[in-house]
Amino acid sequence: MVLSVRRSVKGAAAELARFPRPAQERFLRALELVRTTSDELAFNFCMFAPPALARLEAEEWDEWVLHVMGRYDEGGVLAAIVEMQRIEDYVRYQRDARAGVHLHEVEGLLGRFVQGLDGRELRIAAADAPWTDTETLHLPPVISRLPDREANFALYKAMAVHLWAQTWFGTWRAPLDEVAEDWPDPARALERLHHLERLRLDACVRRALPGIGRTLEAFGGDAGLAAAGPPWPQAAAALARPGATLDDSLRWLPAAYEAEGVPQPPPYQGVLRPERVRAVQEARRLRERGALAEALAALAAELEPARGALPGGRFERLAVPDPARPEGFRVELALRGEPVAPSPEVRALLDSIQQDLGDVPPEYLVPAGPGPYAARSGAARGGERPRAEPEAWVYDEWDHTRGTYRRGWCLLREREIHPGDAGLVRETLERHRGLVKHIHRTFEALRGEDRRLRRQPEGEDIDIDAAVQAWADRAAGLEEARGLFVRRLRCESDVAVMLLVDMSGSTKGWISETEREAVVLLCEALERLGDRYAIYGFSGFTHKRCELYRIKALDEPYGPEVHARIAGIGPRDYTRLGAAVRHLTWRLGQVEARTRVLLVLSDGRPDDQDGYRGAYGVEDTRQAVLEARARGVHPYCITIDEEAMDYLPHMFGRSGFTLVRDVRRLPQRISEIYRRITL
Repeated sequence: MVLSVRRSVKGAAAELARFPRPAQERFLRALELVRTTSDELAFNFCMFAPPALARLEAEEWDEWVLHVMGRYDEGGVLAAIVEMQRIEDYVRYQRDARAGVHLHEVEGLLGRFVQGLDGRELRIAAADAPWTDTETLHLPPVISRLPDREANFALYKAMAVHLWAQTWFGTWRAPLDEVAEDWPDPARALERLHHLERLRLDACVRRALPGIGRTLEAFGGDAGLAAAGPPWPQAAAALARPGATLDDSLRWLPAAYEAEGVPQPPPYQGVLRPERVRAVQEARRLRERGALAEALAALAAELEPARGALPGGRFERLAVPDPARPEGFRVELALRGEPVAPSPEVRALLDSIQQDLGDVPPEYLVPAGPGPYAARSGAARGGERPRAEPEAWVYDEWDHTRGTYRRGWCLLREREIHPGDAGLVRETLERHRGLVKHIHRTFEALRGEDRRLRRQPEGEDIDIDAAVQAWADRAAGLEEARGLFVRRLRCESDVAVMLLVDMSGSTKGWISETEREAVVLLCEALERLGDRYAIYGFSGFTHKRCELYRIKALDEPYGPEVHARIAGIGPRDYTRLGAAVRHLTWRLGQVEARTRVLLVLSDGRPDDQDGYRGAYGVEDTRQAVLEARARGVHPYCITIDEEAMDYLPHMFGRSGFTLVRDVRRLPQRISEIYRRITL
């Protein structure tokens, strides 16, 4: 009904009629799938897709259809039409890339690999060529230049390590754009300097990471030096010496600039974009210098509370030998000549500043005075980047009709909640006075329960799982495990909990009041246990505006400010649950804890504009729950929806939810959940 009456698919039908019956059926099945996304897209699919049906094999067809729908997700109908018209480019690209590796396939693995290297945490993003701004490693979206997937993945690793080496071994400790401007041809100077730095960094990597160093050699890191002629072989030998720095590369730049030839760049070399690095570095240095000043002020007050100020107004810098760092030392702090143990926050800031500058200048060691630190004006708290609006995170969303993800589909932001009357918490505790006493008794007892330690060398009971594994190992001729028992031990809890509260419009009225009461009672329970917990509300409007409202941060005390935010919980827009679950799963992944729990408090099924309802919303939420469990997070849903039995067992599993019709039953339910998950 949304299509103009002047449009017709008769011509497309006539063209389709010339295909054999199996191809027609394949086309019509795809058309039915496309129509679930958009009638407009389906009409244009009829117009522009038949040529692809003639060019693609049966096993290639479904992948192409999903590719077109992905382009529609990114750019709308026009982008999808352009993609359908480029079928020849698609066929050529796909058949060249059969052994290729896509970045989205290996991004998680590469991220964990880079995270294990030294230095600050680095993100990974797609770009036309490999380059870094010192905070993000930009890599090609697909690599298919080598004959098999294993070799192409190795090239991804080589690119990532080369870019990491630029950040760790000091390529960006000088403004390279200014260096290049001193030469008649800045582009030529920057290109030659990049070759010199690549030779130096390859040698650094071979010393620090011999395994990946051999991979760089396999990609021809040193090939072509002799053919390039002077001064390249001599420069490579000099830059390979231990202790060589960017200054050594700059000393060789005049000779390299005048050279007629250059070495053939290996495939992992990429490009330098110093103007992008400058912007990121300036923002980070301003941010970190301010953060360090504030942290040192807190450290000074802790060490010498009676003095109120440090002698000379600063800490002293110590250079402690550390062969793991390129400079051969790490910066430590001293006060009155005595070493000071920095907090983890101060340690991370010192390391990051040293990574940028090669040292920590004395002027960085001046604690901030009273009041806000001027250098951080306009900067976000907690070491985040300055921004005019809340930082956004992008998440995939599962489309069960396609059997794949919509890549980068949901845009999520964390927002501050408008506080309400903090007296609501006091009134709730007064109204449920007897229940609160019961909560205190129940959770005091739960806190004192024994923990069951599995796979112990001795204990009161046999660990059945360990015994079965030992039997299988023995049958396979392997060494048997020794821990075959369960031992009970009274120990401190190590649990992190995030409570996700539904703030959709459907919670209006008594449901919203019940939710607030439930949050208050949950806080009473968690405070008794002493476990770390955070509270977020969620709502939003379409995939472009998913919103999380911070009610209590993980390490924030449960006090008047949190009470006021709990009172501010109220109905807003829609219930796009999948993105919220994915975001808090990521948040929990940043927490050091033995057990991570995600409690969802919701009144009903997922629902939003732009098609996020019915089976689509349910299946995406189920996929988000499965992703959370794969990452070691325990999702559990508490609902007050009487119809929840229709969909919650599918989304959370039969043991992953509970129906609470009466808020007074909540403490008992939560204590049961806790026993099952954390003991």
